[in-house]
Amino acid sequence: MKFTEEELKRYHRQMLIDGWGETAQEKLKNSTVFIAGAGGLGSPVAIYLAVAGIGHIRICDFDNLDWTNLNRQILHDHTRIGTNKAVSGKHTIEKMNPYINVTAFSETIVDENVDELVGNSDIIVDCMDNFPTRYLLNESTIRKNIPLVYGSIRGMDGMLSFIKSPETPCLRCLFPEAPPGEVFPVLGATPGVIGCLQAIETIKYLTGIGTNIKGRLLVWDGGKTEFRIFKAQKDPKCPTCG
Repeated sequence: MKFTEEELKRYHRQMLIDGWGETAQEKLKNSTVFIAGAGGLGSPVAIYLAVAGIGHIRICDFDNLDWTNLNRQILHDHTRIGTNKAVSGKHTIEKMNPYINVTAFSETIVDENVDELVGNSDIIVDCMDNFPTRYLLNESTIRKNIPLVYGSIRGMDGMLSFIKSPETPCLRCLFPEAPPGEVFPVLGATPGVIGCLQAIETIKYLTGIGTNIKGRLLVWDGGKTEFRIFKAQKDPKCPTCG
C-alpha cells in the first residue's frame, strides 16, 4: 500500500525507530483495532493510535458526554455535552488524522452483538469501566483468536496486561469475580498514563516491534510513582478458558 508524501512526513519520526521504516508503518495502515469505550482510557488510546497511523479504528460507546467526564475524557469538550461519545470521538480523531478510517458504534456491548461489533479487528483494546462487559470482550477475543489489551484505573492508580489465550491467562483468570460497580474517583492524568501504555502495547503487537507484557500484570501506583509487575497465573478451572 503506497503512502502519500504527506503521510511519509507525518510518520517520519516513528519510522526512524530501529526495524520500523515503511514496512512496520504499512502494517499499521493495514490494521483494524476495536476500542471498547471512548471515555477516560479510550481517549488517549484512540488519539495515539490515530496519530500513529492505524488504518481503521472501530470505536464503541453507548454513553453520552456529560460535565463530569471532562476532567479526563480528552477526546471531547464542553461543546459536545449530550453527544454520543463514540460519535464525538470519531469527529476528533478524524480531524487529527484524515488518512485513517474511523467507524463509530453507539451501541451497548452485549453477548448478542459483541462479535459483530469487533468485526474483523486484529486486536481489542479494553477501555471499559465495568467487568461484565470486559468479560464479554475477553470471550470474544478467545473465539476470534485475537489479543486483548486490558487497562483499568482508579484514583491515581492503574493496571495493564496483554492477554492472548491460550498463550496467556485470560481476563477471567486474572479477575475471577467482578468487583462491585461504583462511581470511583479518578485523576485525569491517570488514564493518560495507562491509556498511553495500552496504545504502545497495541502498536508493538501490530508492528512486531518490541515485546508485549504477556502473562504479566503491570500495576501503577501513581501516589508513589511506582510500577510493579506480577506474573499472571492460569486458572485450570477458569470457566472461560480452563
